[in-house]
Amino acid sequence: MGTVTGPTQGTGSKPGSGPKQARSRVTRRHLLEAAVSCLAEQGWAGSTVAVVAERAGVSRGAAQYHFPTREDLFTAAVEHVAEERSAALRELFTAGPAARPAVVEALVDLYTGALFRAALQLWVAASNEEQLRPRVTELEARVGRETHRIAVELLGADESVPGVRETVQGLLDMARGLGLANVLTDDAARRARVVAQWSRIVEAALGP
Repeated sequence: MGTVTGPTQGTGSKPGSGPKQARSRVTRRHLLEAAVSCLAEQGWAGSTVAVVAERAGVSRGAAQYHFPTREDLFTAAVEHVAEERSAALRELFTAGPAARPAVVEALVDLYTGALFRAALQLWVAASNEEQLRPRVTELEARVGRETHRIAVELLGADESVPGVRETVQGLLDMARGLGLANVLTDDAARRARVVAQWSRIVEAALGP
């Protein structure tokens, strides 16, 4: 790398903070969001880099600059949105532990939207794609650990108490199951009854 000379010296500008870098970040974000939408709507088979690039409004070359392979693009896309959903969940409860029924409902909501549908398509593809499988397995494990940690924090759960960890994990497994059911049909009334029952289970298991 060469030495910076001329009037740009001493300006206090930071690497990655210029207009070019800002445009690059915007392009990357558009690609990630388009990739998630494509996966959720068209599945793995219909979600090519070219299709995603067109939806994002960028060239295929630009897409491949940011994500050299299809696997890079889609694993990054699901991870990106998972992180955003985790952040949104935290923002709902900025004061820390909250009313447990509200937390249970919010956790279920994590598994009934476009993110979960996209992740599900990625899982199905990974079961048949040797190159994709280890990346998706690692991603899912990381997202699962983070979601569990957030759930423990928001529920005010003490996992040193026998059975509490299993209750929290059971809650997340239930939420994932409702997300799977929601892929085929939106049974909101039944889901509401299940959520209400799990709220009672959580209250009884976690205590005051």
